[in-house]
Amino acid sequence: MKQAVVVDTGPLVALLNQPDHAHTWVLQQMADLRPPLITCEAVLAEATYLTRQVPGARIALMEMVGEGFLNLGLAVADQHAALLAMMRRYADVPMSLADACLVRLAELNPKSVVFTLDSEFAVYRKNNRQVIGLLCPW
Repeated sequence: MKQAVVVDTGPLVALLNQPDHAHTWVLQQMADLRPPLITCEAVLAEATYLTRQVPGARIALMEMVGEGFLNLGLAVADQHAALLAMMRRYADVPMSLADACLVRLAELNPKSVVFTLDSEFAVYRKNNRQVIGLLCPW
């Protein structure tokens, strides 16, 4: 896949956690992806927390950043106004900080797709009205 890929927490967790129901699907998708995958600190923090019981997973996540497989493409402090506006807009969903960061990354990388396992991304829109391209199993 030549376009930029913005990666959500779910695929990272499934990649590192072999018993995860989406592990095989994520591995199949990863075969076609070209690094760097774009993510943010909020996604990395969520993935680190959710894989805390998976031996070696937290270290593997940090190695992915250090090796350039994952690119932290957004600083929350720099984008706080846009993120806050988005979280207010989707308060009824409710939108997490990580999801807001991913939608913002999709805005900043217009030809990107969001690699996710979460159905909320079918509801979210970039630039208020544009459908977000998705790489998802549903």
